[in-house]
Amino acid sequence: MSSPAIQSALQQMQSLANQASQSANQPGLNGAQLASTVGQGSFGGELQASIRRINELQKMAASQAMDFQTGESDLPLNQVMADMQKSSVAFQMGTQVRNRLVTAYRDVMNMQV
Repeated sequence: MSSPAIQSALQQMQSLANQASQSANQPGLNGAQLASTVGQGSFGGELQASIRRINELQKMAASQAMDFQTGESDLPLNQVMADMQKSSVAFQMGTQVRNRLVTAYRDVMNMQV
């Protein structure tokens, strides 16, 4: 994964952490209000949403490339290539997240109780 992608992911994580800490510091919030303030998605839901976003990026990039090749689109080549690269990076990141999850699952399953 490239450094700009890592920096972007870190910035997103920091902004979510800041939102969570700001929400936790607000007086009068109970657990349900805090959960709705921070985000309503569970880990599984967020993972599914991420997979959907990756899929949409890939579909969009493929259709742009096809339209460019057939001459149906007036998008410049650099825009098509940038969108294809974005979808490729998103797919690679999704693959790495999956690999890490599988490794973590295996580690947990191999723990002795």
